[in-house]
Amino acid sequence: MPSAKLTAFSPVEFTVSTIDKMEEENACFWKKQTNNIRETFVFMEVLGSGAFSEVFLVKHRATGHHYALKCIKKVNSARDRSLENEIAVLKKIKHDNIVTLEDIYESSSHFYLVMQLVSGGELFDRILERGVYTEKDASTVIRQVLSAVKYLHDNGIVHRDLKPENLLYLTPDENAKIMITDFGLSKMEESGIMSTACGTPGYVAPEVLAQKPYSKAVDCWSIGVITYILLCGYPPFYEETESKLFEKIKDGSYEFESPFWDDISKSAKDFIGGLLEKDPKKRYNCESALKHPWIAGNTALHRDIYRSVSMQIQKNFAKSKWRVSYTSLYY
Repeated sequence: MPSAKLTAFSPVEFTVSTIDKMEEENACFWKKQTNNIRETFVFMEVLGSGAFSEVFLVKHRATGHHYALKCIKKVNSARDRSLENEIAVLKKIKHDNIVTLEDIYESSSHFYLVMQLVSGGELFDRILERGVYTEKDASTVIRQVLSAVKYLHDNGIVHRDLKPENLLYLTPDENAKIMITDFGLSKMEESGIMSTACGTPGYVAPEVLAQKPYSKAVDCWSIGVITYILLCGYPPFYEETESKLFEKIKDGSYEFESPFWDDISKSAKDFIGGLLEKDPKKRYNCESALKHPWIAGNTALHRDIYRSVSMQIQKNFAKSKWRVSYTSLYY
């Protein structure tokens, strides 16, 4: 099984006026003050670090429960106030397939985010270890992703960076749930429109690259890209240079190439086509995608496609360019 790995919640960007269900909770009720966080948690190992934060595997002294603790340095009053508001939103996200922010502590120098520990490893790693893999397995993963993203969209949140690396298994168990992680580029919709260019190159919707205003439909495009990859092991849009890749995505041109797609059902291809629709107004939303027979019915095949998919995953996803977010390209 994959080695234990945690991906932490990063703050979302949002506008307070867009929050309806989430706004009634006042910050003073959800932050716990501490002078020494080590009095509450036993620090066991470092799981990751960044410019202003570190993530630790910790054990709660009172309960013995294990968590991931993200320690964020305070920088300045304006940034810290924004961070507090963003954390308040994250605290209210509760879904079976989304990593949970369990608690928040604050000291004079840091915010501490106590997060659900996700230890089942990355999606691609699990596929490679299976030995047998079918369309139905891919459909099961995508159904969980759609359910979680629909929940986010229903609450006015757009993830904006959905990709396989942000899909982790909760535990090493064979039937473990898939979990959406990493909300660093997420945003609350304001009047349903956003414009900041962000995401990871191969998974970004055409309207984002065209620097046009966009909506939650960008997440559905990304789910289409992920589904395509899960069924063949390589991306629908690929070029050696980023500029050529962006042009290909903006054109919305992709193929179901032989022999890799010869054994894939027409229903799966139809499902992908509804998500990789260039026009966001015609693109499937999460609700319509969840009703598609490849997800809700019995059209996902049980034929083993492990050999072809696993070979392509190993060949195509060692390349770092598909793992790098480009948040600042247009800043």
